[in-house]
Amino acid sequence: MSSGLSGRQRAVLALVCAVAVSAIYGIQPILEAAGEDLGLREGALGWLVAAGQIGYLAGLVLLVPLGDLFDRRRLITVHLLLTAAGAVVAAAAPGGGIAIAGLALAGLFAVVVQITVAYVAAVSPTGERGRDIGAVTSGVVIGILGVRVVAGALGELADWRMVYLVIAGLCATLALAARFTLEPDIRRPRARYGRLLASLGRLVVGDRLFLSRGLVAFFLFASFGTLWSGLALPLGDAPWHLGTTEIGWFGLAGLTGALGAARAGRWADRGLAPSVTGWSLALLTVSWLLIAQAGSSLWSLIVGVIVLDFAVQAVHVSSQHLLTTARPDRSSSVIGAYMAFYSLGSALGALTTTWAYSAAGWPAASLLGAAYAALGLLVATSTRRLTDLPPDRRVATV
Repeated sequence: MSSGLSGRQRAVLALVCAVAVSAIYGIQPILEAAGEDLGLREGALGWLVAAGQIGYLAGLVLLVPLGDLFDRRRLITVHLLLTAAGAVVAAAAPGGGIAIAGLALAGLFAVVVQITVAYVAAVSPTGERGRDIGAVTSGVVIGILGVRVVAGALGELADWRMVYLVIAGLCATLALAARFTLEPDIRRPRARYGRLLASLGRLVVGDRLFLSRGLVAFFLFASFGTLWSGLALPLGDAPWHLGTTEIGWFGLAGLTGALGAARAGRWADRGLAPSVTGWSLALLTVSWLLIAQAGSSLWSLIVGVIVLDFAVQAVHVSSQHLLTTARPDRSSSVIGAYMAFYSLGSALGALTTTWAYSAAGWPAASLLGAAYAALGLLVATSTRRLTDLPPDRRVATV
């Protein structure tokens, strides 16, 4: 397929990404209410957040490679329905154990996001691939940040269960939309499933371009996770004492920055992905100077959040463009493995930001976020020459 995507198809795929990823992050703004209703102790609340992430990580390894074997349109439809099933289980759960299982199931099949990106890469002409990936992956950021606003408000108007019932309904609706809007993506698989899984390990140690972009993603999303996992701490503390809904509105600032970076795909189509990566990571590092002022100036924080999310999305789109262009026949497996670095980096940021904040406050957490960004810039700068090599010279044992 090379005719490209219509505007309607791009919109459907962007919504698929937004709604699927919200199944993982939707629990964060309603965590306290959900834990109280389910009878969970405060120390066990982390499992509600971790369940979706654990399921997601498993799906990246076990499910995303299926996109290189089967019709991705069918996989998108089926995975959306199973994500909806997990959301329903969580919404109807009588206790914490079943809720955790439902969230893990939803997270497992939320990797439909990566299958969607691989579908876009496969059906887009070479000169439009970056533009299409940028437009569709903007849905991921809309889901991660937008769900904070919507879930916080919906949780107060109704209850936390309604959040997951709405997510389930949207997933089911989008499954039908994908089935009747998208063209089939049928191919002849070149490898068996087991062999495809085994090749992921060889990809990590044998492809220098992939490894460099994976490490960039690891530090990139460690910086991203430091902000969004810890931002509620200074905002809920003196002098602001903001509530959950008010804190959720800061997601709109992140959306503004991330959507502004949609043009990064067009820059990548023009061969500028390495340059975009470099200056965006530098911008990400500098943004923490503004974010560090959260305790004294909300306007500085808002500007810093906009800049940070612009930089993160620009690097993310550029990396996916480079990887899917280098491995067009294995785009699902490559994206799944790449996103494993994303998941691990996000987890690192979430864990270390609370530690840094409890030890020395928000300035220490900000310093940590800037350090992660600087390490990503160091990796990108030291490995930039790999993006200028022909594909056959990018593969070598590291």
